[in-house]
Amino acid sequence: MFAQNFLKFVVLLLFLIVANLTENRELRMPQADTVFQSRSDGISAEGVRDQYADGKAAKVWEIFIGDKKSRTENYRNFLVEKLRENGVRRILDVACGTGVDSIMLLEEGFEVVSIDASDKMLKYALKERWNRRKEPSFDKWVIEEANWLTLYDDIKHLLNGGFDAVMCLGNSFAHLLDNFGDQREQIQAIRNFEKCVKPGGLLLIDHRNYDNIMDTGATPAKCIYYNSSHTTDIKTSVLYVASKPTLVTLDYQISTGNDVSEFRLSYYPHKLRVFEEILRTIFRGTKSHEIYGDFKPLTGVSNPAFYIHVVKKASS
Repeated sequence: MFAQNFLKFVVLLLFLIVANLTENRELRMPQADTVFQSRSDGISAEGVRDQYADGKAAKVWEIFIGDKKSRTENYRNFLVEKLRENGVRRILDVACGTGVDSIMLLEEGFEVVSIDASDKMLKYALKERWNRRKEPSFDKWVIEEANWLTLYDDIKHLLNGGFDAVMCLGNSFAHLLDNFGDQREQIQAIRNFEKCVKPGGLLLIDHRNYDNIMDTGATPAKCIYYNSSHTTDIKTSVLYVASKPTLVTLDYQISTGNDVSEFRLSYYPHKLRVFEEILRTIFRGTKSHEIYGDFKPLTGVSNPAFYIHVVKKASS
């Protein structure tokens, strides 16, 4: 009996040691029977997991985006028109990445403050700012690393009464996972976005059509944001916990000549109606919440790759 109990104790001890060693490399989902590796290694400076920290995705991201001119033509008119018709001048881009959207807006004459959680992504934006530092708009371009969960406190010195618009585009928000099973951190992040918007200002935020991804198990390789001819494959995996979709993992394979780059990114599968309700609750009192599919009215597109929410904060 003693030998059997001792053996059980040793097995349990070994299991705990292995689990502890892998804790920083893998995502352990509550109630899951297995451990699913969901992202690249790395911790951002603010303490939130940085999926771009190993530099793999950041290095090839602009190749993945594809031709910038073609990309911006897909939504430049929509975005710029929406901002200008609402009198927007000063914008907070909370998902700057390599700076593609921020640069487009600077070139259109907007004042932009850009943040991201990934220093590996931001170095490309910083390089562009340096290269174009003789242009007044780029010389004044503010770029900082920041965490959505503490955003309002982190950038208080930049608020100046709030921004005319806060934008979080490119499926960026879905990088924030539901670590507690009740979306509390995602709600906290959106509350921070809302606090950064001045009364009467806008929040523009989007997410992939995860309803369709969960129904079909597939993700389109090309869409309004990503149109690179080098993308050869995106493998989609959906993780269910207690019959609830909890994680969508996309394995990207990009071929450039003789080189093949592979990286994995993971997302929380936002359902359209749930996301809509969260925004409605946080932006209580607003009379304007528009939803677009691939930057078109929902009546004009049956199965969009992306949903774009434009919420106007109530005037005080």
